[in-house]
Amino acid sequence: MRWYSIPNLWRYERPQHGRLREHWQLNVDIFGLSEITAEMELIQIADTILKNFGATHDMYTIRINSRKLMDFIMKEYLDLSGTQIHTICKLIDRMHKMPQAAFEAEVDAVFTPSQREAGASNKLIGLLKIKQLHHLPEVVREHESAKELRQLMHMLDDVRVSNVVFDITIMRGFDYYTGIVFEIFDNHPENNRSMMGGGRYDGLVGLFGVEPVPTVGFGWGDVTLQNFLQGHDLMPSLRSETDVYIVLIGDVYEKAARTIQDLRDMGANVAVDFSGRKPDKQIKTAVKKGIHYAMFIGEKELKEELYEIRNLITGTEERHSAARIVSIVTDYRDEDI
Repeated sequence: MRWYSIPNLWRYERPQHGRLREHWQLNVDIFGLSEITAEMELIQIADTILKNFGATHDMYTIRINSRKLMDFIMKEYLDLSGTQIHTICKLIDRMHKMPQAAFEAEVDAVFTPSQREAGASNKLIGLLKIKQLHHLPEVVREHESAKELRQLMHMLDDVRVSNVVFDITIMRGFDYYTGIVFEIFDNHPENNRSMMGGGRYDGLVGLFGVEPVPTVGFGWGDVTLQNFLQGHDLMPSLRSETDVYIVLIGDVYEKAARTIQDLRDMGANVAVDFSGRKPDKQIKTAVKKGIHYAMFIGEKELKEELYEIRNLITGTEERHSAARIVSIVTDYRDEDI
């Protein structure tokens, strides 16, 4: 099952660049597929979204890792306890937000004296500096999870998603991820941060009292996407959905109400300015809102049943019946779409 949603969400934390207490978020999930084709499809979806905004692969990097790989490294390769693993994973998740020396000191403090003497802390620090899967120690790179990562990267490269890299520091802060995890990073020097993230969380659905289902998903907040688009001059110029802005001349709303309803019944999206301000200020409002046409209704227009319509882009004015005006503004809307 493929499922997506765009809910309005809240979180209780300190607002910061790219993270607000209230935001909208795109969620995309695939249920019931245990093969890495699910991860591949989700990464392709995220890549396609950015490309549809006009982004190119040099603008962002898709970083992937595996919680299975990290579990093997922590439990088998380094022989750490569950408490140590939990603490170190939390440290790795925020290592890029702290000085390297401070990070290494905190990691070192997690190990027992005997583990430090055996070189376990140095082995972990060395692993975290590795940038390529084939540079991992042989026993690690031959693990099933490392092979799965290599396969996924090859599959993505075959479909021209060529900006995927292995990043052993990608942990995802949540405890429920069970397999491959991924994040997309903005490469802009002023916003070099993660935009979105996700991964496999096979065990989560079962916590709600139903049969466990293999699941992969990602979440993508509106603010991080906006920051990316603005930083790379990709923010789309969206046209107002209002077809025509009604400028009332004088106290004529009650008499004009039927004409306004006729416009709507004939298919025009109409906004009416009830402010009573002078027409030039009403026009400025329409221009600011990006509305293409303004229609003037006063006593004279209502009597003659001919209305002045102004193209707010070109400045040209014409007089037409209500039906003709609807035809003009809806034709423009359809052409623009």
